Amino acid sequence: MLKGISKIISPDLLYALARMGHGNEIVLADANFPGQSLNGNVLRCDGLEICDLLKAILPLFPLDQSVDTPWFMMKPTDAKNYDDQLESSYHYILKEFESDIHQAEK
Repeated sequence: MLKGISKIISPDLLYALARMGHGNEIVLADANFPGQSLNGNVLRCDGLEICDLLKAILPLFPLDQSVDTPWFMMKPTDAKNYDDQLESSYHYILKEFESDIHQAEK
């Protein structure tokens, strides 16, 4: 049994993260994202919020520092349903882990 891994990380997701390296990307998206049409390797995390997934993944998975932008967000396609508080939450979580990496490098 592994310790220190969030219970929301499925074995399939843990396996996918373990196989990733520099330049590989992972997309965390809502249920309306057309993942299957873009890539056959889709792991569903039904019922989970992206903020919770970020908090569970980032302690295990370093952001790639060999690229200029280790993370980015897709622009919303529907401005009337845009949630700027949710976007701020994503930024806060990602910046927290990004700054942890920079501090560890010093």
